[in-house]
Amino acid sequence: MSMADWRMQGVEFATCNCNWGCPCQFSALPSHGSCEAVVSMRIEQGHYNDTNLDELCWVGVFAWPRAIHEGNGRCQLFIEDKATPEQREALLRILAGEDTEPGTTVFSVFASTITEMHEPQFVPIEFSVDVDQRVAHTRIHGELEVTGEPIRNPITGEQQEARLTLPKGFEFTEAQMASGSFQTQGAIKIGSQGSHGHFARLHFTGQGVVR
Repeated sequence: MSMADWRMQGVEFATCNCNWGCPCQFSALPSHGSCEAVVSMRIEQGHYNDTNLDELCWVGVFAWPRAIHEGNGRCQLFIEDKATPEQREALLRILAGEDTEPGTTVFSVFASTITEMHEPQFVPIEFSVDVDQRVAHTRIHGELEVTGEPIRNPITGEQQEARLTLPKGFEFTEAQMASGSFQTQGAIKIGSQGSHGHFARLHFTGQGVVR
């Protein structure tokens, strides 16, 4: 059976409980043994077959007891409540790694490590992001609060700019490193302060990352 034709392009802020830079990006073990993360994205342009996905936001909360590749992960997805039933179904398929060449997107990779998928929530999402300035704020009332800001020199307080380039990355080709903080109160309760964050402009299809 042929895959659906889909594309998703937009801006992302992701933050996890690892130290700045995140050793997972370099195939190393997580800083504190486990991996906990919140990912927010606004789709600037997107479609799933004939279903338009422009200007929709989604948020994913993830928790793994050890490194991601060791599995046993938990996930809960939040999709903006203004999404139609067709848009909701399309996004849930994409975010679950469906209609995708295996291993070519972060959604496909993560899906292969998740053993507990909580019911998705369709809720108002507040998400503001500026990739170049490295600032972001995500809020879902009663569920989670996330902030992103530039990494600062611990002595002078000066903003530090750092970029990570992954020519064959399954999430991004280049990202701005940042400092992130998050607290969740939903089905997956996790939190971290002043840990890893990154900003990226993402572009995916069912064949993988568009470079």
